[in-house]
Amino acid sequence: MIVDLLNNNNLKKAKKSSNFTILSNDSDATDGHGGYGAGLINLDHMTSLFINIDEQEAFVDMGALHARSAVEKRVKFIPTLEDVPTDGMKRYWLIWITIETKNKKPYYSGVAACYMTVNKGAKRGYKSMPEHVNQMDKALKGKVSVEDMDASSRKVLADFLKGHSEDIWNASSTLQEALKI
Repeated sequence: MIVDLLNNNNLKKAKKSSNFTILSNDSDATDGHGGYGAGLINLDHMTSLFINIDEQEAFVDMGALHARSAVEKRVKFIPTLEDVPTDGMKRYWLIWITIETKNKKPYYSGVAACYMTVNKGAKRGYKSMPEHVNQMDKALKGKVSVEDMDASSRKVLADFLKGHSEDIWNASSTLQEALKI
């Protein structure tokens, strides 16, 4: 058998799973080995929801998990809100939502909101990447962080989640308390 070492097809590997792996030095959390695959984040129970603040509408776009939502496509994000042209700008809340189970019943365990703006005409937008990462982390850890949202957007979020599943909503007392208007 002849192997062509200059052929890149020999080097291709099968695709890995959709889980995102984080390496950790925390040997207590990894049974001592701390190696590859030791800390694993599973995004299977996370949903990304947008609220258009000005139009008061909510919609799910799973592309936001990888910054590839319809809202984010073909937009260069800059870290300064004032540098985004306001003529034609839209304001959004990107909400990370995690569903877990307690007593064999699903509930909204983690919900965290991030502010962003998009001006498709100017191909510019504002979002704070550290805020997005930190809020996603909070939602993954089962925390509710919606205190920065305006009251009308909190109502849109509550109505959307109630409409999605009344049973899940009723089992989510922490979220209900945070979204009281």
